[in-house]
Amino acid sequence: LWRLGYSARLLKTNHFKTAASNTSFPAVWMLLAQYSGRLPGPFVIVKNPTFSTMPETVEDKADPGLYSPHPGVRGMTLLNREAFKRTVVVPALKVKKDTVNSVLKSLKQSVLQRPGLKRVVEDPEDEESRLVILDPHKIPEFSLGESEQQVLKQLSVHPEVSRYNLELTYENFRSEEILRAVLPEGQEVTSGFSRVGHIAHLNLRDHQLPYRHLIGQVIIDKNPGITCAVNKTNIIDSTYRNFEMEVLAGESNLVTKVKENNTTYELDFSKVYWNPRLSTEHSRIVELLRPGDVLFDVFAGIGPFAIPAAKKKCRVFANDLNPESYSWLLHNCRLNKVDSRVTAFNMDGRDFLRGPVREELGRELPLVQEEQKSACHIVMNLPALAVEFLDVFRHLLVGEPSSTAGLPTVHCYGFSKHQDPARDIRERAEAALGTSLDGRCSTYPVRNVAPNKEMLCISFQIPADVLYKRPCPDEAKPASKRLCTSQGFSEEKLLS
Repeated sequence: LWRLGYSARLLKTNHFKTAASNTSFPAVWMLLAQYSGRLPGPFVIVKNPTFSTMPETVEDKADPGLYSPHPGVRGMTLLNREAFKRTVVVPALKVKKDTVNSVLKSLKQSVLQRPGLKRVVEDPEDEESRLVILDPHKIPEFSLGESEQQVLKQLSVHPEVSRYNLELTYENFRSEEILRAVLPEGQEVTSGFSRVGHIAHLNLRDHQLPYRHLIGQVIIDKNPGITCAVNKTNIIDSTYRNFEMEVLAGESNLVTKVKENNTTYELDFSKVYWNPRLSTEHSRIVELLRPGDVLFDVFAGIGPFAIPAAKKKCRVFANDLNPESYSWLLHNCRLNKVDSRVTAFNMDGRDFLRGPVREELGRELPLVQEEQKSACHIVMNLPALAVEFLDVFRHLLVGEPSSTAGLPTVHCYGFSKHQDPARDIRERAEAALGTSLDGRCSTYPVRNVAPNKEMLCISFQIPADVLYKRPCPDEAKPASKRLCTSQGFSEEKLLS
């Protein structure tokens, strides 16, 4: 007994000097267990500050931390939930049942606050008592501080700290903790994803691909409502704005329903483009619109700009080249009961601008007066290519504007890897339009797409000298005279 007590005190002193945060102390207690000759039960009352006896509860001597799964799961590629079990030793207080709530309130900074783990458990030795589990990171030496002891004294609770064997299972670990334990040490752990209805959309790195099916199942397990996990397998196709994907785990149903800004959309995620990270941007643009405005959505997708604008009583002309997007756009217009205010097209963006947009602007703009409150907006959300479409606005209309106030406002999106993304997108827009936008445009950072790659929106009112082609003074002359003049013959030479 003397040898046991002395060794415990010595080990306790040396161990806490170097690793006070190592809360399960397997090496120490394995040695003590050798002296005692037995492993005690799950709950041991410590009668004094020195260590006496404690079970070896972690199968591996390398303690990976209180909230880490068993180290044996490293390298697992097929999910085995049973392998994540481990038992750790945590501090606990023995408290009478009628005092439990008072203790929890008084020691709320020291009580275990781990979601999914009980803070109060039954005392196997006393039906009238309960065990209040304390946070081992706050009570690293299994001994309460002076202030906590004074609080317990006022509650007539004995301040002795006991050791409780707490069993942790797969259900008790967070997804990032599970993936960090499984993937090779030092490699990046990605537990984030985009949620599209019941689908979790992941963008896994190359080093994560051998574990992709396990990662997908963990994401499903740890996120209620997620029943399918997919991984993007190629870059977004710039023609139809969709991408190939692999179902990692769960059901293979990729037709889903989402809700954004109080509007419901249905879509087939494998065939159309949808990005939940653009919700704020959709809302920002729609807030600029007023009832009665006209919106031309050149790359409409399934309608995240068009449908909220129609719900705001705007007249909407929406277009998308992808037949699937066009089909779901019509479906979502009916779903949200705005199909009477949305005219949909399935065309190339240039053809849409040169056809329906030109025709409607030709009818709409001559009617605009200075005091008129309605406005025209053109949204071009195809960041990879939209800036290249701006040249379509050069001399799209013929004549003179009845009012500069009624000139359409363009909201064009683009990517930039430039050190000054705002200047970059403005200069590219100016090159396409053939005019300066200095002082006549605004740029808005939408989101960071990747390291050193930004998505921006440039907004500007199309200058009249860009949008309108003024008729030549001689256009009223007979065609033969215009032809000759254009070939360098004067009227005098023609008459002579």
